[in-house]
Amino acid sequence: MCKSWIECYTLPSVAFFLLFMACGEATKDGGGQGVVQEHAHKDNRLTDQEKEEGWKLLFDGNSTDGWRGYNQESLPENWLVENGTLKSLGKGGDVGGDIVYDKEEYDNFEIVIDWKIEKGGNSGFFYHIVEGEQYPVAYHTAPEYQMIDQLGFPQNLEPWQSIGGDYGMYNPDYEGAVRPAGEWNTSRIRFTEEEVSYWLNGKKTVSFVPWSEDWHERKGAGKWKDYPDYGESRSGLIGLQDHGSQIWFKNIKIREL
Repeated sequence: MCKSWIECYTLPSVAFFLLFMACGEATKDGGGQGVVQEHAHKDNRLTDQEKEEGWKLLFDGNSTDGWRGYNQESLPENWLVENGTLKSLGKGGDVGGDIVYDKEEYDNFEIVIDWKIEKGGNSGFFYHIVEGEQYPVAYHTAPEYQMIDQLGFPQNLEPWQSIGGDYGMYNPDYEGAVRPAGEWNTSRIRFTEEEVSYWLNGKKTVSFVPWSEDWHERKGAGKWKDYPDYGESRSGLIGLQDHGSQIWFKNIKIREL
């Protein structure tokens, strides 16, 4: 029993204060950091199941190993690692800003990428890239999955320029899948000679048969009619575009099919 009202008041208060401080320190140094680390650990990692399924991680969140400029020997200065993401600074022009992953070429594959873009931004993902002096930019040979601020782009977008589309070839069905600039998206491409499918935030946006009669007709009548080698390669490098916008990438995972 407390000897005075002061003791009865003080002891519970001190106990509560010490408990509060302990919880605060756990949040700051132990518990909180553990939660942050657990959340961060989920990015740029493969689960055991993904490893069994043949997935490979192309970016570990810490280094740019395997990445270099298109038609270059090193990574251009407009790309860096920032808080576990591979980020373009938006300083790339039409030539010299794009990067490729050069450790392996892919033909049939499935890839998943998380990305976000600044307001009004424009970027993309390339595959089946062929390098050479005769090709100053990746899109002279490589199909592109369009990544763009669909809601806030400063000019009106044509369907063939829209998010989740096969740029210049197949118009996407993106309704219900678009998120505002600055929010994370998940894109997926599955490429086989029988069918190609593009996905945005869980929704299939595009499906087509590569090198089919329809594919050749679209190429001959559209943006790529003056680029004879566009889309013709059956394999090649994959790449990311800096088209003058800041964009962040993480969880870049690929597997061969």
